[in-house]
Formats: sequence, structure tokens, C-alpha cells
Amino acid sequence: MNEILTFLGENMQMIYIIILSVFVGVEVIGKVPAVLHTPLMSGANAIHGVVIVGAIIVMLNTPADNLLSLALGFVAVVLGTLNVVGGFAVTDRMLEMFKKKK
Repeated sequence: MNEILTFLGENMQMIYIIILSVFVGVEVIGKVPAVLHTPLMSGANAIHGVVIVGAIIVMLNTPADNLLSLALGFVAVVLGTLNVVGGFAVTDRMLEMFKKKK
């Protein structure tokens, strides 16, 4: 229990930032019209590529005997890749909807 209180005391600013970002995110998403949700979410999914690069870097610096970290990193890379591909697919589909028909 002491470790938890020490952790909270040392990272109070980060906890405030996370809580504030949750509230700001809810407010921003709540104000977006329904028509724009799909394009915005597909763009956000494309940004997920940063998570893929970060997971790969973390995996490269993880010792080979730490199987849990390697497995979690692998899952992060796989899920991030699926998110990026899905984001590009949705964006492509949305752009096809706005092309003029011949």
C-alpha cells in the first residue's frame, strides 16, 4: 500500500493531465457533428502508426527473457497495424463516396 501512495505522490501531475485530457476529449468528440465522426476517426486510426513504431522500439530494447513484455509488445504491434489498415480502408471508402459518378 505504501508503494501505491508513493507512486501517486510522485506522479500527481501526470494523473491530473490524464484526467484533464479525458474531459477535454469527451467535450471535443461530443461537439463534432455525426457526419464528421467517420472521417475524424479514420484519421485518428491512421495516427496509430506512432504506437506501432513505439511498440517496436520498446520490443527491441526488451531483454529476451522477459516474455510478458515481448508478448504485450507483439499484441500492440498487431492491434496497431489492424487499426492503421482499418483507418486507411475507412478513409478510402469515404473518399470514394464523394467522387463524381461518370
